[in-house]
Amino acid sequence: SKPVSTQPPPSKPVSKQPPPSKPVSTQPPPSKPVSKQTLPSKPAPPTQPVVKVSVGTTAIAEELGHGTITPAANFNPEADATALRMATKKHGADGDVIISILAHRSNDQRQEISTVFKDKYRKDLISEFKSVLTFNFKNTVLALMVPKTLYDAQCLHKAISGNDESCLVEILCSRTNAEIRAIKQVYKSEFSKYLEKDVADHTSGHFKRLMVSLCQGAREESTRVDMAKAQREAQELYQAGERKWGTDEANFIPIVTLRSFPQLRATFDKYAEIAKRDILDSIKHDMSGDLRTGMKAIVRCARSRHQFFADLLYKIMKGAGTNDASLIRIIVSRSEVDLVEIKAVFLETHKKTLSKAIEGDTSGDYRKLLLAIVGNHD
Repeated sequence: SKPVSTQPPPSKPVSKQPPPSKPVSTQPPPSKPVSKQTLPSKPAPPTQPVVKVSVGTTAIAEELGHGTITPAANFNPEADATALRMATKKHGADGDVIISILAHRSNDQRQEISTVFKDKYRKDLISEFKSVLTFNFKNTVLALMVPKTLYDAQCLHKAISGNDESCLVEILCSRTNAEIRAIKQVYKSEFSKYLEKDVADHTSGHFKRLMVSLCQGAREESTRVDMAKAQREAQELYQAGERKWGTDEANFIPIVTLRSFPQLRATFDKYAEIAKRDILDSIKHDMSGDLRTGMKAIVRCARSRHQFFADLLYKIMKGAGTNDASLIRIIVSRSEVDLVEIKAVFLETHKKTLSKAIEGDTSGDYRKLLLAIVGNHD
């Protein structure tokens, strides 16, 4: 019977036949490098939105994310540079061509296009955009053209100069240790200043302590949750006294800026058991001003960055007037990180799609570009 069992292997080479058909699928793109990108919106589906974090016998879900913008297949920077040259030579520019390219290329690919454009035409692509585009469409295009870390550094620099504490809170509370460390390096290189010093010089009191602590990028990254520590630190927060919140910052700033997000979630759960109310209620009741804004942002990010950004987007577009600078910053900065999940949470929480909200608060090429980034298939 053994000779019979040796027969299957020869059949394996047959199963290896499909691959040769793959090269065929790579043929179409060269003829239409620009229009091909109208199908970008197959970002990696959120098949694994969470990863389990170890807590002894307990498991806590930690978020993962997927961008709505992914690297374009069969990328051709020369063709894209040529198309953008034609689009920016026209009087008033061809917004549709610009959108069809920029909204469907990754940030790294946009940098390649920019380099090719400079080599080929001896012109700076960003300068070309500045000269032919206007208003929020221009601002969104320029945001897309800046490397991600530099974009964060520029936003922080502008926020510090303009006393925009909400931007300061949004970025420093939501970025990872690695992202914050990279931002600090770029900030120093770009502005010849230290981020921590600029933050310290333009803030004050407990809010200053909170922001400077976040600038260190020293949050614990262990996936293990220590329930005994969660119980102990929840008790410390409670014993600081709800009436003392905001005055005894020595107790809570190290906890909220150094503990991992899974550890903080466990601590906040224990706090609710002890205090008989959610920690956000305590913060809202016992803190004020920028400190309250910063503390609430940390709690919300620890619980879910996706929810944090979904709620921010809703708030930005709610009612009369839209904070376009914040809308652009969030959509662009999360477009390759977790905008797929943010859209899903937005729909679940606010009972309408993010695309529909954007449609109602924007117009023209600005609206088209944001919708292309978000993917109006949500």
